[in-house]
Amino acid sequence: MAQSDKTAKLSFGDTELELPMYSPSAGPDVIDIRKLYAQGNVFTYDPGFTSTASCDSTITFIDGDKGELLHRGYPIDQLAAKSHFLEVCYLLLYGELPTAEQLEDFEGRVTNHTMLHEQMMNFFRGFRRDAHPMAVMVGVVGAMSAFYHDSTDIGDPWQREVASIRLIAKMPTIAAWAYKYSVGQPFVYPRNDLDYASNFLRMCFSVPAEDYVVDPILSRAMDRIFTLHADHEQNASTSTVRLASSSGANPFACIAAGIACLWGPAHGGANQACLEMLREIGTPDRIPEFIARAKDKNDPFRLMGFGHRVYKNFDPRAKVMKESADEVLDLLGIENNPTLQVAKELERVALEDPYFAEKKLYPNVDFYSGIILDAMGFPTSMFTPIFAVARTVGWISQWKEQISDPQLRIGRPRQLYQGATTRDYVDVENR
Repeated sequence: MAQSDKTAKLSFGDTELELPMYSPSAGPDVIDIRKLYAQGNVFTYDPGFTSTASCDSTITFIDGDKGELLHRGYPIDQLAAKSHFLEVCYLLLYGELPTAEQLEDFEGRVTNHTMLHEQMMNFFRGFRRDAHPMAVMVGVVGAMSAFYHDSTDIGDPWQREVASIRLIAKMPTIAAWAYKYSVGQPFVYPRNDLDYASNFLRMCFSVPAEDYVVDPILSRAMDRIFTLHADHEQNASTSTVRLASSSGANPFACIAAGIACLWGPAHGGANQACLEMLREIGTPDRIPEFIARAKDKNDPFRLMGFGHRVYKNFDPRAKVMKESADEVLDLLGIENNPTLQVAKELERVALEDPYFAEKKLYPNVDFYSGIILDAMGFPTSMFTPIFAVARTVGWISQWKEQISDPQLRIGRPRQLYQGATTRDYVDVENR
């Protein structure tokens, strides 16, 4: 951490404290309150941790006012346009864009670790047929620590590296097998001659009865979905991974914890909620009704896929995702799909409405990604597992950074206690 170059003065009662302040390379200054309790006998109160920095990091930076997302300093739109997912993985993991030789080596290591331990197939079959794919992923990823004992020692840098490669490589296989199991089709093994996104699509949609050739436009769209979801600073699931890892838990347990957090509809389930909203609207002629409801302060309804908690302007990922959506829909020739017609008209109406412009409620990445995945043929139950595949590299990068941090301490948030104070126990016959 950089040296403190200024201080903040805090006064309450008869107490006056001087707290160190740090200036980051980007973003607002930070007040260091680590000694606040020791020196002032008080805590801060920040539900949701929206004004609290839980760590210092060099991986991802978001400027919500500018609509800016940087990975190791590189803007997300440049990475999505000029790079591909595994190159972005390398960047997040190691801090720099790879040379051609480094990228080839990295891609080879990932490609050659995509298969799962054969006994894990029995683990999949232990779930009920109607199990949600996210439930399967939480269980299977957590169980990897029972199959890969040689990469669970977090104190060994080489084992951390092996675990990182294994998780990035095997997550598409786990997600694809969770999908296959849910629809009663045979598992499809990965192939080393395919790129990361194409391999995932083939494992999801091919069947032994016929050949399956991945369309490059669909593969590129899937690669962009992975790229645009690779990391997003200290969000709920990333913070969960960091909190779990602070206890010394093995990497597979930490990533399973992140998947469990991502499962929430307010986090990884946003694109599913968006598509379900479009289906609820049903036809374009009903859009004015739902627009009016969204503007009504007394109506709990809100438009899913518009606006973002972090981005106060526009979501920089949305423009890239919209381009992919247009390419996929044109390729598949399904412009007449009622849900897609609703989506296009809703997008047009909302962008032209002064209310949404004033509130800066622009379509976000979830609005377009749900449309793409639906057009590809994925059920909504697979939207969040695909998000988990993409975000795995972000979780691992944050995990590796935290493990090597000399300031690492087990996470222990405080509380504002509002319950009963000390009471004497009353015997049951006297209550």
